[in-house]
Amino acid sequence: MAKFRFLTSGESHGICLNAIIEGLPSGIFVDKDFVNNELKRRQQGYGRGARMEIENDSVQIKSGVRFSKTTGAPVCLEIQNKDWENWKIPMSVDAVDLNDPVVKQKTDEKRITRVRPGHADLAGVLKYNHEDVRNVLERSSARETASRVAVGAIAKCFLNVFDITGCSKILQIGSAFDEESMKKEIDTAKENGDTLGGRFEVIFKNLPAGLGSYVHWDRRIDGRLAQAVMSIPAVKAVEIGAGLNAAFLHGSEMHDEIFFENGKYIRKTNNAGGIEGGMTNGEDIVLFVTMKAIPTMQKPLNSVDIKTKEPYKAHFERSDTCAVEACAVVAEAMCAIVLADEMLQKFGGDCIEETKQNFDNYKKMTGLNG
Repeated sequence: MAKFRFLTSGESHGICLNAIIEGLPSGIFVDKDFVNNELKRRQQGYGRGARMEIENDSVQIKSGVRFSKTTGAPVCLEIQNKDWENWKIPMSVDAVDLNDPVVKQKTDEKRITRVRPGHADLAGVLKYNHEDVRNVLERSSARETASRVAVGAIAKCFLNVFDITGCSKILQIGSAFDEESMKKEIDTAKENGDTLGGRFEVIFKNLPAGLGSYVHWDRRIDGRLAQAVMSIPAVKAVEIGAGLNAAFLHGSEMHDEIFFENGKYIRKTNNAGGIEGGMTNGEDIVLFVTMKAIPTMQKPLNSVDIKTKEPYKAHFERSDTCAVEACAVVAEAMCAIVLADEMLQKFGGDCIEETKQNFDNYKKMTGLNG
């Protein structure tokens, strides 16, 4: 069974971020400009912080692609951290001489013992027995999601072969629902040293019916999509289709009636969000995602120093005021990764021509050609 899978590595202020993708058939056109544009989208959005002024993310494809097409071998991606120049000593992989006063000063300046409420800091130092929160926050930082966006962009290149496309839309920032009000809320939060979350929609179109399965819990595609999106830092809720509103609907209002017109099955509503019984049903997949406010604030909350156990204000480094737009791009990427994996599990193939032929045969067999 073919399978799209990936691993990432790297720290927020380390040398670089990496990703290795396995399972892609040969012959997929990899549009490097598209991948870099997806990375650029992740860095944009009203309310982003100073880190975005330093980094200008672009991908280096290290292996698995030749003449812009996948070879069937693992694909290795790398994104350089331009801020590494300022972190060579405190984030050194090799041992450093702490007897050197300059080295000690640079290392001590970046040592953190004051944990942030709402972040991985406290649980991370307890779990991994660290004395320096830096060891936790460098990897738990949302900077890691740049790797996921690059992987998701490759997944989108694969899905594009089948005319499957995805997009996102911001629905809410704080209590604001239109662009001008959203900007005002972000400005006010920034002035107050605070942060904001929000809500957005992710839609994927042109999916065949039958991705996922009802036969085992872990093969249900709604569960897989929800887990993938919930894995994004700061995401606190994922709804599919009617989502929370389903609680208020009678069965007669909730369920999408089925019709057969012009040689194909259609729905006139999509409260199921494109998924029934753990499988895609041929309608658009629709997710609504809620992101909490970022826990790193210019006016920090009360917390504790893990070294002294004394009360202190939580640590502040650099932070965004609002990163909901960036989160939406990451959510698109994570959905694309799950859908690419489901397409490969369903249609297999060691080369894209074989996968496409299997896909076309399935459409013919099920009458999905319309």
